[in-house]
Amino acid sequence: MKRFENKVMLITGGISGIGKATAILAAREGASIMIADLRLNQQALDDILQEGAEAAFIACDVSKPEDMENAVAATVAQFGRLDVAINNAGIVDASPIHEKSIEEWQKVTGVNLNGVFYGMKYEIARMRRQDTGGAIVNVGSIMSQVGEIGIAAYTASKHGLVGMTKVAALENGTSNIRINTIGPGYIETPLLMDNASADSRAYMESKHAMKRLGKPEEIAKAILFLASDDASFCTGAYLPVDGGYLCQ
Repeated sequence: MKRFENKVMLITGGISGIGKATAILAAREGASIMIADLRLNQQALDDILQEGAEAAFIACDVSKPEDMENAVAATVAQFGRLDVAINNAGIVDASPIHEKSIEEWQKVTGVNLNGVFYGMKYEIARMRRQDTGGAIVNVGSIMSQVGEIGIAAYTASKHGLVGMTKVAALENGTSNIRINTIGPGYIETPLLMDNASADSRAYMESKHAMKRLGKPEEIAKAILFLASDDASFCTGAYLPVDGGYLCQ
C-alpha cells in the first residue's frame, strides 16, 4: 500500500519549487491533492496529474485569512476530508532593517508567519472534527535558526514559525494531530535561481558542508516523511535538511 493512499493533502505554494516537488511525490504515493497558490500554472498541474492522482487547484493568497478558510473548505468539498496540510508558501525580503519599508516587512511576515497561522487555524479545526486526526508540516528554513544580512522579515517570520509550531503541537498532542517544521537550506527553486547572480550562488553553496545547493525533491522527501505514519512519534520538531549549513 502506498503511504498516502486514501489520504487528502493540501499544499500551499504548491505550483512551483518545493511545493510542486512535494505534490508530485505525494501523488506517486497515492494522495489526492489540492494545490493552493496565487496563480494557476496548467503545466505544473498537469505534471502532478500525470502521476495518476486526483488533483485540483484553488487560487489563494495565504496572507488573507478568508482565502485560507476557503482553501480548506474547497479541499473538503472536493475530496471529502483533510488528512495532511503542507504550509509551504513563502516570500523573502532584501533590504537592511534601517532601510526596510513598513510595507515590505508587513508583506513578508503576512505571507510567511500570518499565512501559516491562518492555515493552521482552519486546518486544525477541520482535522479535529475527523476521527483520524491529521498531520501538518510547516516549511521553515535554516533561517529559522540563524540569521542573514538583509532578510530580517524572512528570518523573523521563520523563527516565529518554529515557536508557533511547538505551541500547536502541544495543543493538539492528544487529538491525533502531529505538527512539525522542516528547515531547508538554500534550494534550487525558481524564487532563488531567478534572482541569484553567479557570485551569490557561489556564496550560498559555500555555506553548506556539502558545497552545493539542495534540490526541491530532497526537501519534498523529508516533508513527506514528517507527513506520513513513518513519523508517528514526531510532533513539535524542527528538522533541518540543509546540507550541513548549521554545522558552521
